[in-house]
Amino acid sequence: MTEDFEPFMRVALKAAQAAAEAGEVPVGAVIVDPASGEIVAQAGNAPIQDHDPTAHAEIRAIRQTAAARGNYRLTGLDLYVTLEPCAMCAGAISFARLGRVIYGAADKKGGAIEHGPRFFEQKTCHWRPEVVSGVLAAESSNLLKDFFKARRTRDGL
Repeated sequence: MTEDFEPFMRVALKAAQAAAEAGEVPVGAVIVDPASGEIVAQAGNAPIQDHDPTAHAEIRAIRQTAAARGNYRLTGLDLYVTLEPCAMCAGAISFARLGRVIYGAADKKGGAIEHGPRFFEQKTCHWRPEVVSGVLAAESSNLLKDFFKARRTRDGL
């Protein structure tokens, strides 16, 4: 039996779309308890809105979940995110001890899981989640491409 990751990734895509509508880079994240199928948290990027360079969708969802659970360890939970996490987010994922990361679009420039520093492969990484990549990758990628194309057009670039 193959697990269907698409329904939760679609929720992450909605969070990414909401971020885009707020003028933020369209990345969305959802944290799910796979045992119950419950969505524990969802967030979009908000560094501009929050005046916080760390307000990436993954970090915001991790913070919401840790607060709701009263625990900084999120072992056994799944993180769905529309874009391959950066080094900062990969570090937070490891420190939170998330069980699995499921992401959409690869980020050859800023990604840190299967590109760039490959954070979870480093000797200094103490917790390595399972990684599933490419879930609704085209939709995730197109959302980002359309966002930046519209910005370039708007800004006359």
